[in-house]
Amino acid sequence: MTTRIALFFFALFASVLLALASPVPVVNGELVDIEKRLTRSGRGTWFHPGMGNCGKRNGDNDLILAIGKKLYDRNGGSNCDQWVEIVANGKKAYGKTRDSCQSCTDNDIDMSPALFKKLAPLSTGVVKVSWHFMAKGWQP
Repeated sequence: MTTRIALFFFALFASVLLALASPVPVVNGELVDIEKRLTRSGRGTWFHPGMGNCGKRNGDNDLILAIGKKLYDRNGGSNCDQWVEIVANGKKAYGKTRDSCQSCTDNDIDMSPALFKKLAPLSTGVVKVSWHFMAKGWQP
């Protein structure tokens, strides 16, 4: 009987330790770790970048993008400088998050001309894209 009680408390203690060893990142009360694994599908457009919400100046030749303003705000700007993998027209490209897009939904992205051209000609204007955040610190 004593062995069973000891085994029970050992298992309980081990379970508590495992739960504590798996922290979940939270920004502004929201889970953000799962964000990098969520693939979004929406519209991809292009714009002429300048000074973005992330506080960095970019130009047409930089591989950057803007995410929807509501998504940017919900994450407290924590996606700044985070790379995104984008797929459209059977092509794949990577861009760095540097701005927010007022007219974009959470599933849309607005890309610099250089990034957009990796997926379609600028004359296309709008493309259907699938995209997701890469792990923070990842670089192509």
